[in-house]
Amino acid sequence: MRRLSLILPAAVTTSLLLAPAALADTQEPLSGEGLYGAANDKVVTTAGFIVIAFFPLFILTMSLIQWRLEKRKEARKAAAKRLKSAAGDHWQAGW
Repeated sequence: MRRLSLILPAAVTTSLLLAPAALADTQEPLSGEGLYGAANDKVVTTAGFIVIAFFPLFILTMSLIQWRLEKRKEARKAAAKRLKSAAGDHWQAGW
């Protein structure tokens, strides 16, 4: 309950402070131009290619990281098993 009483006012204050920035500026004409500038065919195509290239590379990177972590985990488990068997613990498990 204490955590909620701290987070709720902070979230409301942050929302109230950031709300004016989210509203559109009505003084400029609506040209459809974003922060980057005019979105012509070349810009849209380049952005699409970047998105297409990003996801496979992201998946590959995360898979390689997971593979390495699994390899380290298995090595730790094998080392612990060797250490346990070297200590003479014959009662491994079960009934």
